[in-house]
Amino acid sequence: MIAPNAAEVLNLVGFVTGTALYAMLLALVLRGSPRGNLLPLATGVLGLVWNLGELAAYALPRLGYFTQSIGLWAMSFPALGLLAAVVVHSVARALPRGIVITVIAYGCSVVASVLHLQTVITGNPEPSSLAFLILTVCYGLIILALGVLTRAQANGRRVLWVLALALFAVSASHLGRSHAAADGWAVELIGHHAAIPLAFAILYQDYRFALADLFLKRALTLIALVAVAFAGYNLATTLPAGPLAASILMALWVATSLISPWLHRRVVRFVDQSLLGRMDYAALGAGIGQALQSRNSVEGVLDAVAERLAPALNAQRVWWEEEGAAISAESPKTAQALVKTTDLPRYVVNVGGLTGGRRLLSDDLALVETVVATAARRIDQVRLTNERYEVQLREEEMRKLTAEAELRALRAQINPHFLFNALTTIGYLIESAPPRAMNTLMQLTALLRGVLRSEGDFTTLGREIELVEHYLQIEHERFEERLRLRIDVPQALRHLRIPALVVQPLVENAIKHGVAPSTTGGEVEVTARRDGMAGRERLCVSVRNTGAPLHTSAPRDARDHVGVDNIRRRLAVHYGAGATLTLTAEPGRGTVAELVMPLAEAGGIGEDDHDAQAVAGRAGRR
Repeated sequence: MIAPNAAEVLNLVGFVTGTALYAMLLALVLRGSPRGNLLPLATGVLGLVWNLGELAAYALPRLGYFTQSIGLWAMSFPALGLLAAVVVHSVARALPRGIVITVIAYGCSVVASVLHLQTVITGNPEPSSLAFLILTVCYGLIILALGVLTRAQANGRRVLWVLALALFAVSASHLGRSHAAADGWAVELIGHHAAIPLAFAILYQDYRFALADLFLKRALTLIALVAVAFAGYNLATTLPAGPLAASILMALWVATSLISPWLHRRVVRFVDQSLLGRMDYAALGAGIGQALQSRNSVEGVLDAVAERLAPALNAQRVWWEEEGAAISAESPKTAQALVKTTDLPRYVVNVGGLTGGRRLLSDDLALVETVVATAARRIDQVRLTNERYEVQLREEEMRKLTAEAELRALRAQINPHFLFNALTTIGYLIESAPPRAMNTLMQLTALLRGVLRSEGDFTTLGREIELVEHYLQIEHERFEERLRLRIDVPQALRHLRIPALVVQPLVENAIKHGVAPSTTGGEVEVTARRDGMAGRERLCVSVRNTGAPLHTSAPRDARDHVGVDNIRRRLAVHYGAGATLTLTAEPGRGTVAELVMPLAEAGGIGEDDHDAQAVAGRAGRR
């Protein structure tokens, strides 16, 4: 049983709700592209006409404007019948025999509409029972046919459509008979408002985000507040009338108003996460920030932003383009955000069309702004890193070119006096001691081959000592007993990696500035050793001569010290402050040039090295 006033209130609320839902559907269709959505447009119009007609038929007579509502009923019932036909058309158009079902549905609805209009012409105050019977039988059969033809579709979608049509059939059956006021509230609700689930079905399928954002969140919040207020009111009515009851009721009203924002936030979170499956934007923003840190290019950062935003916003497409690029008419944009980098060029992130009727709310736009701001900072970091790397590369390239140029200059710096003296010595030995002349010639050949070959900036200590031995053997033939030689380089150190031509020029200077000027000659000693603690060991190479003493106060001839300065610059390029070259005069021991550099292992020996060793071997055998 349901009281008449309660039934009227129930029907009024139902028709107001239906009007709001179909108006929302119509607005969403019109906001999009109405030409491409004729069926949703017709659904919105017919559903709005049905609910407005029913609302007017219920409300206007009770307000004293119309004593008879048959004209208002006659306008709304045909809209209801055609609404069902449009829904059937939407479901059946993709089916193999869908055209047949669609024609039958429209035919039944048109016949029922004609019968309803006939009641107006004949003056019958009741709607046509035959029209409702035709709709009930017709759509009952259509439900069965759709159940067979749509069995291969996703179960959830098929159930929604079939349930909506079944409720419409129940509504038609109920409206097709004269029902008494004693009918239950469920009969009234199902009979008069079966189109409401149909609106929910359509909105959920095509505009579920709009349904949740515009209607469901507010409706659930209102229901929650009404439930809280109703519970509080029932509690207050159990108390005896008086100041205490009034105070408690007032306190409950204030509490209800205070908790309403909290209830709304909880409802919004429930709808977003449970019904819509929206992501946690705080966690999403943090995850995108971490993902961007692993991208080391501008394109990679922007691609990551587009990849992460598209599913989060239910966007058909998210893409980026350079600011000021030509606008493409084929790519509609729902939102646009500028990536505000420090330097140009700047980029724009575009959000395309959204699925499910979703629209971007303030939290969605805040997410986009946060993500593009994070992307802008990462792009600035990437650009700064790339600039520093490019500067470092240029500096490294300049240092490398400088070192190569100096090394080429050093290799080309064969002292003309040395060559002249060596050739003079060979010429003298050819007359006096041909075997020694041949040996000296081979030593000179090996020396020139080793000095002039291009094997890179580095060599091994062993190969450098071989050049020194060749050079000293040639000079020994010239100075004879005036030059005494001693080389003490352990075999275990000869595989260590050192810059090319850093020892031979020191030996050449020792003879040129130490032995040659001395009337009694002198001794040239080349030694090498490890120095330092484990893990921080260094290689020390010393070249000592006991000839003419080093006078640091004497003016230096720049031509005589080109090799030493060259060595110092190349050591600074390769090792920085980790390598040194010092010249000292030790009383009683002569002048010492000492090289100190970090230990480094060397790789294999190339073909040129084998050739040099072969030449030296042949020279030794001769």
